[in-house]
Amino acid sequence: MSAKGSVLNTAFWFHLFITLLAWSGAFLFSWQLMVIAHLIVQMQFWVLGRCVVNKHHELDESDNYTFYAFLFESVGIYLNRDKLKWFIRNVLHTLLALLAVVWQVVLGYEPLLF
Repeated sequence: MSAKGSVLNTAFWFHLFITLLAWSGAFLFSWQLMVIAHLIVQMQFWVLGRCVVNKHHELDESDNYTFYAFLFESVGIYLNRDKLKWFIRNVLHTLLALLAVVWQVVLGYEPLLF
């Protein structure tokens, strides 16, 4: 692994939790909230050039080693890290925000929580 130290600390579990929320958020929270949340995530990539949570669980981003690469590689799935990082940081959050809009506005489903 390219990670330094123990990546399975409290910050890792927080990162996993917010990642799961990002993926399920279209069904749980209002589309407006989800669009704002995904925009904030995207802005960290544009402004800071990195994921701020990776730093807190000692995940070394050299060689395009990201949280998603860590998760996939931990279960034996090895993807092209460059392409994976590009997709996560340029496409994924736009798609997840659009999913919330389509699910709630176009298809008319209400969020489960708020």
